[in-house]
Amino acid sequence: MSQAIQKTLRDSAAMRWTALLLLALAMFCSYIFMDILSPIKDLMQETRGWDSTAFGTMQGSEVFLNVFAFFLIFAGIILDKMGVRFTAVLSAAVMLVGACVKWYAVSDAFIGSELETWFNKNLNYIPLFDELGVSPFYEGMPASAKFAACGFMVFGCGCEMAGITVSRGIVKWFKGREMALAMGSEMALARLGVATCMIFSPFFARLGGSVSVSRSVAFGVVLMCIALIMTIVYFVMDKKLDSQTGEAEEKDDPFKVSDIGKILSDSGFWIVALLCVLYYSAIFPFQKYAVNMLQCNLTLTTPDAESFWAQPDVTIVQYIIMLIVAAAGFASNFQKKANLKYGLLTVSILALITYCYMGYMRQSAESIFAVFPLLAVLITPILGSYLDHHGKAASMLVLGSLLLIGCHLTFAFILPLFKGSAGGIIIAYVTILVLGASFSLVPASLWPSVPKLVDAKVIGSAYALIFWIQNIGLWLFPLLIGKVLDATNPGVTDPTQFNYTAPLVMLACLGVAALVLGFILKVVDRKKGLGLELPNIKD
Repeated sequence: MSQAIQKTLRDSAAMRWTALLLLALAMFCSYIFMDILSPIKDLMQETRGWDSTAFGTMQGSEVFLNVFAFFLIFAGIILDKMGVRFTAVLSAAVMLVGACVKWYAVSDAFIGSELETWFNKNLNYIPLFDELGVSPFYEGMPASAKFAACGFMVFGCGCEMAGITVSRGIVKWFKGREMALAMGSEMALARLGVATCMIFSPFFARLGGSVSVSRSVAFGVVLMCIALIMTIVYFVMDKKLDSQTGEAEEKDDPFKVSDIGKILSDSGFWIVALLCVLYYSAIFPFQKYAVNMLQCNLTLTTPDAESFWAQPDVTIVQYIIMLIVAAAGFASNFQKKANLKYGLLTVSILALITYCYMGYMRQSAESIFAVFPLLAVLITPILGSYLDHHGKAASMLVLGSLLLIGCHLTFAFILPLFKGSAGGIIIAYVTILVLGASFSLVPASLWPSVPKLVDAKVIGSAYALIFWIQNIGLWLFPLLIGKVLDATNPGVTDPTQFNYTAPLVMLACLGVAALVLGFILKVVDRKKGLGLELPNIKD
């Protein structure tokens, strides 16, 4: 009887995985909204007059407050003082507010409103920010893009807050249990949000035969409402757990200004921070332009309106097949019986081939790019297990950087050579899958290496600074890609005719810089004996 009384929600596998599912679904929804306009960049130019500079400036605004108002630091302090459950609900509420603002900005109701007039007349010059060249607005920027940027800034504050909160929540519920598997599962589900966005954002924008970009954003707003509900349910579960255990909420060391000098003098910190900003800047900003890049580098012919491939129901079928790819591939990693393991893997591969065939028949750039996270979902557990048992984290970083360089250069120089042929779509699929795999490989080896490089006494502060530096890149490079795109395509008004060579070479250069740092990291590891190449699990 006493054992039954002492049993808590955390001791129940079903309850702790339910808690994980609630947090993961909230992040899944936020990932969808994060890139909700990315697959319809061409429609934003056609219907709202957003050129590439306006689009890139708006997309980069997501992390503006985190970088320049230091909200990322404040989010950590809020989490530290108020705990996981309060911060989870607060982050979802903040994301919902920002999402609603962004939806109104691109809606028909905004056109001709007094708010549109105000934004046309104002925010054309921001003192100091304009002088420094970091203003989130500029003269001539469409009013809808300005207002959408304001909403996206608010959303970005909540999104970053959610990211650090979910990690803390997983630690709380899975400490001493399947924590690595839980974190990998959460990451896999969240990244499926990218594919979901690529498939459904254009679907809703063109639903019913008429184009309405606000429908896509409204879909994202509904998902953010669901995310808020998920965090409220989590709040109730988490509070029940605390009442059972009598424990205070998990707390990390808060960010301390006094730590900055010690951290900034640590060479290990700078290697990790620069690797992080270089690598993530070559991936996340690229996602925001990837669909348009494919539209420009492939010759895609819309199927006849009466054909099977032009029907809206095909989108749903293709999405279900995508889920089968992800679920079967992910589950295959945890099967001990060989026949079950390889059976699931075979199902995943066959479903992936079917998905790619459907994307080809639909001649849809967004469907093609939606394969981006699928290989990552399959190999994430494999990579985690390999690093735990065999090590080689620094070598993984080097390999990931090489893959990154190869993928961006393939998009820049090889893909255009096959424009108009089926070979181009095959090259696009393979390159996107490899890029997604590299996206799993580098973070899987980067983040576990931080405690080996930075003094344990300042690890919390170091993470806060690394995330802040990362956000600088996530703000800067969407804006830079847009500016470079406009500068290298003067007079081009058709959004499917841009030449993406220069932006892609710029992103490849980030990979080259990351590769150099990766080799430096290997040298530092060998000289100082940091143990980056050693396995995490010691016999």
